[in-house]
Amino acid sequence: MKKIFFLLLSLFIIFSCSNPNKQKEKNANNKTVFSYNEKDGISSLDPAESNVLTHIWVCNQLYNGLVQLDDSLNVLPSIAHSWEIQENGTKYIFHLRNDVLFHDNPCFPNNQGRKVVAYDFEFSFNRLLITSNSTAASLLSYIDRSEKTNFRPFQAINDSTFVIYLKQPYSVFLNILTMKYFSVIPYEAIDYYKRSFRTQAVGTGPFMLKKWEEGNKLILVKNPDYFEKDAQGIRLPYLDAVSIYFIRDKETAFIEFLNGKLDMISGADAINVNEVMDKSGLLNKIYTSKCYLQKANYLKTDYIGLLVDDKVMKNSPLHKKAFRQALNHAIDKDRLVKYFRNGIGMPAIAGIIPKGFKSFDTNKVKGYHYNPEKVKQLLKEAGYPDGNGLSEITLHITDDYKEQASFLQSQWKEFNIPIKISIEQPSVFRQATFLFQYEMFKKSWLADYIDEENFFSLFYSKNFSPVGFNYTHFKNAEFDLLYEKSLKTINEKEKINIYQQMDQILIDEAPSIFLYYDEVIRLVNHSITGLPLNPINLLSLKTVKKKM
Repeated sequence: MKKIFFLLLSLFIIFSCSNPNKQKEKNANNKTVFSYNEKDGISSLDPAESNVLTHIWVCNQLYNGLVQLDDSLNVLPSIAHSWEIQENGTKYIFHLRNDVLFHDNPCFPNNQGRKVVAYDFEFSFNRLLITSNSTAASLLSYIDRSEKTNFRPFQAINDSTFVIYLKQPYSVFLNILTMKYFSVIPYEAIDYYKRSFRTQAVGTGPFMLKKWEEGNKLILVKNPDYFEKDAQGIRLPYLDAVSIYFIRDKETAFIEFLNGKLDMISGADAINVNEVMDKSGLLNKIYTSKCYLQKANYLKTDYIGLLVDDKVMKNSPLHKKAFRQALNHAIDKDRLVKYFRNGIGMPAIAGIIPKGFKSFDTNKVKGYHYNPEKVKQLLKEAGYPDGNGLSEITLHITDDYKEQASFLQSQWKEFNIPIKISIEQPSVFRQATFLFQYEMFKKSWLADYIDEENFFSLFYSKNFSPVGFNYTHFKNAEFDLLYEKSLKTINEKEKINIYQQMDQILIDEAPSIFLYYDEVIRLVNHSITGLPLNPINLLSLKTVKKKM
């Protein structure tokens, strides 16, 4: 009944007339404002803490780094107009533009932003090593803080030259620098705002912070001094402002989208896919007059993490590999994708690496398929024949995944595997997974930078959370050796072979249950043009235009 009511309500909104007075008020100042929703909220505007997509999106509007990605995922100049890699890949020299200004802000004399210089990058990068709420330090494990560099891995040679020294070649380092962690910030802002900097963003990006009512609304306005221009020499961005709402209920957010309050809804989990899309994954015709669909492969894998650290969870059945394998074989991933996601994405029939990467090959990396007989065999091997002797295990999720979790729960129940579902608030969930407080949890991982190593870092033993992203606390000597070898390997064929070996180890050892490889799904208002789409779902608004 709820879905029928929602559909009828949506149809009513589509075909009813909008309030002309409200529309007149909205366009009174003739300003173009792009609005979108972040249902999980935003906890900080500090790029050093940009470890989730909601945070990365807003930071991408506020800050710039040395380099950036285009929509084909090529590394392009940003504040650095050029660079060289010397000394066998251990010395990176970046040459900076001289026309980049920090946003006007009270932390500067006369409230006027000053020019960015190389020292600002030295300060920003060193700060990442000591910021307690940042996980960026784990990405800088190969910087050279030895006597050889005078214990200074980051060095401003002069105002326009910035150098980074590494201990050894690190083949993915340039890609890593495209992440928002490595944005430049002014030391004046940290001195002025101290711990409250998280609410007082001062960057160089196409938009500046205007107002933030936490839990209600966040407003960004156009940076009139932004350094990038389009092909015709027109200064970006085109929009006057960006408005971010924090509507928790996805049905309410969708109604606001149909009403025109929001210009975009992003993610299959942010909409009722059964209402909005047909079984072939296309937009239902009743909505085509109101919006258009953006869809692309997504370098993102959704999975169930299993805490395999016996020092944390005592006497847990998850410590037994056979039991973890049984959990994997009990899930019909084809049904999960077809009926609970309307065909969006594809079943994770290989490992952690999603379709779109060069190492993805289901002929060489053999994942799990639904196999009831295998489940029974593995349960017996683990010492739990027919599920006998198993104590209840809690699967922790956020509200978005309750239907999927119920399906998984029913699948495991068929084999007498008792799984309880606990729905957590997003902020609580993030903190608890970092602090390895859950033995079973629903997570996803998307490519922060464009290399498979990004995904494998989740299982490298030196990245144990809370310092790194190894939430499962998986440790395997062979995997670690291959991981370290991959970082030094430049030959592409050899690297792909290493990645496939690593992926197979993760499948065999089963520290996680890989569910599906996602797709980027966006519903966009017809008034919006120039909104780019890419396989990492990075939101870039500097080239967006809105018809009034």
